[in-house]
Amino acid sequence: MSTNPDIAVFVERRWFAANELLAFVLEVAALACLGWWGFTVGHGLGLHVLLGVGTPLSAAVLWGLFAAPKARLRPRLPLVLVVKAVVLGGGAAAVYGVGHPVAAVVMAIVLVVNTAVAETLRRTTPGWPTGRTGPDDSPTPPTAPASPES
Repeated sequence: MSTNPDIAVFVERRWFAANELLAFVLEVAALACLGWWGFTVGHGLGLHVLLGVGTPLSAAVLWGLFAAPKARLRPRLPLVLVVKAVVLGGGAAAVYGVGHPVAAVVMAIVLVVNTAVAETLRRTTPGWPTGRTGPDDSPTPPTAPASPES
């Protein structure tokens, strides 16, 4: 078995990339589930359309403001996790609301595990700088060191 550190970095980054892809799929699925729920609740076409379009749109705006990698506002990790819980948990709750409790529980478990793994990998993946962090406490690119003449 090889102990080459370059191979370890490649393997860890592959898992990191796979987990990030899963996170994106789960985010899109949560928005779709919120829309599904919105189109099935209430009485009347107007309310169906309002909730079916408005609920995922509101969740997407919330996500874009606080939880997206390039969020307009850059809160610390606890607030990002609250927003993720509201949006992603809302997607799982929506699945429950349309009558699929087992699928909702499975989705919730996958969401929690994915988020925990993502936060762990963001802190331990080689090649990611340490120190200052971004809006979700993921590392930001390093800055050039100050020149000695400064």
